[in-house]
Formats: sequence, C-alpha cells, structure tokens
Amino acid sequence: MRLLLATLLCTPILAQAATLSVCTEASPEGFDVVQYNSLTTTNASADMLMNRLVEFDAVQGKLLPSLARSWSISADGLVYDFQLRDDVHFHHSAAFTPSRNLDARDVVFSFQRMLDDQHPWHAVAVSGYPHAQSMQWPSLIARVEAPDAHSVRITLSRRDATFLATLSMGFASIYPAEYAEQLLAAGTPEKLNSAPIGTGPFVFERFQKDAAVRYRANPEYFAGKPAMDRVIFAITPDSNVRLQKLRRGECQIALSPKPQDVQAIAGDAKLKSAQTAAFMTAFVGINSQHPPLDKPQVRQAINLAFDKASYVKAVFEGSAEPANGPYPPNTWSYARELPGYAHEPERARALLAEAGLADGFKTTIWTRPSGSLLNPNPSLGAQLLQADLAKVGIDAEIRVIEWGELIRRAKAGEHDLLFMGWAGDNGDPDNFLTPQFACASVESGLNFARYCDKDLDQLIADGKTHSDQAERSRLYHQAQAIIQQQALWLPLAHPTAFALLDAKVEGYRVSPFGRQDFARVSLAR
Repeated sequence: MRLLLATLLCTPILAQAATLSVCTEASPEGFDVVQYNSLTTTNASADMLMNRLVEFDAVQGKLLPSLARSWSISADGLVYDFQLRDDVHFHHSAAFTPSRNLDARDVVFSFQRMLDDQHPWHAVAVSGYPHAQSMQWPSLIARVEAPDAHSVRITLSRRDATFLATLSMGFASIYPAEYAEQLLAAGTPEKLNSAPIGTGPFVFERFQKDAAVRYRANPEYFAGKPAMDRVIFAITPDSNVRLQKLRRGECQIALSPKPQDVQAIAGDAKLKSAQTAAFMTAFVGINSQHPPLDKPQVRQAINLAFDKASYVKAVFEGSAEPANGPYPPNTWSYARELPGYAHEPERARALLAEAGLADGFKTTIWTRPSGSLLNPNPSLGAQLLQADLAKVGIDAEIRVIEWGELIRRAKAGEHDLLFMGWAGDNGDPDNFLTPQFACASVESGLNFARYCDKDLDQLIADGKTHSDQAERSRLYHQAQAIIQQQALWLPLAHPTAFALLDAKVEGYRVSPFGRQDFARVSLAR
C-alpha cells in the first residue's frame, strides 16, 4: 500500500514534465563548438548549452548584453572592456559540480586556448580552431586580461570594426576553466567535446549519433528557466520522415523542411509553419587549387553552363531567389551593379576552348545525402548541375558523402565542386568575406574555393579597419567584383528559412541566421 501510494503521488509530477521534440536533419560533429563550423553543430552546442559575452538579436538588429552586462571601447578602437554578470551558474553534471559562478578566469581560458599555441588546451582541439583562424584572431588579439574577477579587457593589435559582432558567433562561447582543469588533471580532455558544460538554457544529458541529443532545462539559467523541462533533438535526415513524425506528434518542430512540405501542411489545423528571409547563400564551391579548376576561364565556364533559374525553380520551388554573388541582396554593401553570370552554354564552350579544354575534362561533384535549408534536394541539384556541365563537355561524377565526413574532407580541400551554403551570424558583410575568401581561411579550411589572392585579401582586411560604413561598402564592392571575375563560387540561391510546427508551439521564431532558440518555446495546453 505504501509503495502504491508513493507511485500515485509521483505520477502527476511526471506527467507534468514538458518535453519538446525537435526533428533535425543531421548529427552534430561534436559539442566543443570552437572546432567546427557547421550550423548543425552550432545549433546543438552553442545555441543550447553556451553563452557568449554578447548576443546578436535578429529582431532588433543589434548586439545585446549576455554574459557581459556592459562594455566600452577605447577611442582608438583597440581596447574592449567588459563587465561580467555575477549571477551566471555553470551546469551541474554527474561528473562535475562547479565550486563557483562564472568569472573572468573562464573568459580568459576560453580565448587563450584558441589564441596561444603553447596553451595546455590548444592542441586538445583535434579539428583546430577554424573560425578563430579564419578571423585571424591569433594576430588580431594582442592580450586578454582580467583586471578583476568580473572584468575582462581585450586589447587588439589593430582596429577591427567587426570584432564586437564576431563575439556573438558560436565559436566565441565561454567555457568553464574549472571543468577544463579537472579534465586535464584526469587525463580526459576529450570530455569537453563529448560531455560539455556551459552556462546556457539547457544542460547536456546524452548523445546517440544519428539518433538523438537529449537536454534538460537549466533551473539556474540567468535569463530564467526555460518553459520546457526537456528538449530532444530527434535526428531525422529524411525531410519526408520529419514531416511524418510531426503529423504523428513524435516531433513538435521539424527543421529544414522541403518547400513542398510547407505546401503540404497548408489547411491542416493541427500544424503551422514559420518563416523568414534567410541571411544565407547556397553555392557550389569551386576548388581553385585543383587543375583545371585553377583556370578562371574554366570556373567562368562552369557558371555560364548552369541554368540557375531552372535549378532554383526545381529545387527550391519558389521559396528562394537566385544568387549572383556571395551576399544576400538585403546585405548593406551588396553590389547590385554586378549581374552575375547568365546561362550561356555557347560562351562556356568557347571559354573552355580558350583554356585548352575544347574536348572537356572530368571532375567530381560532392553533395550531402539528406536535404537542408540551403540544399533541400541534394540529389536533384547535383543531377541538374551534372547534366548542364555535360552539355558543354564537362564529365562530372556525383559523389554523395555523409555530412560530417563531407565537411571534414572539404575543409582539407579534397573536393572539386562542392554543394555548400553559408549563413551570416550577425548581418555584417564581412561575415561572408573573411571566412570564405580570406587567405587565412584557406589554412583553416573554411575557404571552400581554396583561393588566396593578395589584392582580395587586402580589400577584406582594409574593410575591417574602417568604422565608416560608406568606406567599408566601397572596399567590399571591389572585393565582390574580384570574386565574380574569378568565379570562385557558382552562387545558387538565397532561401527562405522555414520550420514546421505543431499548432500548440508558442514562442518559436525562425532566425535569418539559422540559429535556434528554444529557451522561449512552450506548448499550449
């Protein structure tokens, strides 16, 4: 009787536990976000588990305080002083109980491990620090200091108008120095990646590759405990299956739906969709280090051979705009005077002949197996490109590679033609230029064109030294002209970002940057 009574008393409590299941399209590469550059990994780690000194609010279009409650910048633009919150708790886990709240030591640790190649934690990141390297942080940041427990001073070696906004990116997440010390002493530093600890709205529970990531709400979250007690990322590569799970109530949110999935739920009172114009560009990266793709005429021919309008219509079904360059049209400094490449197969053949390739050549097209926001139908897209290239004499073999492996090998520069996409983090145009076209990004692996040119690199660098937006725009227009002339990408599309939702979901917003915020999400009763 006593046992039965205890069971009955517990039952209502368990029933009240609110769980949000989110159908996602791929497994994260890991949870130590500094090592990775995919949005899938950022969503699963930085967005769920971590915080940064500042955050970019897409609705307001400005930077807001986060772990730093305030900041100031010196008149010369070189010294950034941050005042930290004193009420930020790190997560508790079975293996780690923090002895203190977040303070300046954690910020210094999080930056120094990326910047100092002699730091005990630097070599622990087996995949390196692609974003920090691309943003040239080791040369940009001269010092990171802690004047006191709740103050951090970052001194730059040169002015950089993008630096503060960059601090909102996932790789600038703040880690617990105390946990890192514990792991290093135990000889298990890899657990920073497999058993992450942060300050964010949710606490990591467990991860099963290609199956699920499980989280629980952080009751001590400084911005307030999330409405949902638990969140599950149900990893579901097939968009059709994501929709089926949503219909069956197995998921309440389905990410990266195909355009036809959005149309399919129209009129269904139990489901709804959310959308926004995405600050993203889908593209095919052309590896300029692989002959004959090292010749600009060949890269131009690939652009001219492709019927982009037909591709966008077939793959995105009216939910995207064709792209002419790296920037979405709503980016300040977007070069409207650059038309991009028209569909001119005859001109493409002429350029190939000019490059000594009148008989064509063989190459490969790399794509992922499952759809995403930036590539809703990978198989169809690759086939369309393959067919158009064949018409001008280019024999392209399609290779379908699992997402994590695709990213790893592409960063190593193994690809020829690569279906890829890029999402800006904060609305600044440099967020496309430095990661994708700077020389430092060739070394870090983010520059999928594998192109390093001193003139282009200098324009990108100079653009960051000016605070005047008009001057930055002038320089970025010149950079875009070089990118187009050199045909470093085959730009594809600027998509509309969608999510499919159970009608009971409240508080969810689609981010134009692809970031996810489930801390404000609830389910109506």
